[in-house]
Amino acid sequence: MTISSNLLKILVCPVCKDKPIHIESEDFLVCSICGLKYAVINDIPVMFVEDENISAS
Repeated sequence: MTISSNLLKILVCPVCKDKPIHIESEDFLVCSICGLKYAVINDIPVMFVEDENISAS
């Protein structure tokens, strides 16, 4: 599954406001500045800072 390219254009990390990179092989987004990883579930990014799906790289 892939995230829409239009959605990827507008997404920003909720912590530092950088554009996240989609890692399709593992189905998550990663922020290149703060290093947080956000799960992608059914093509929907889960970008809650409090969520347990987030992990630092």
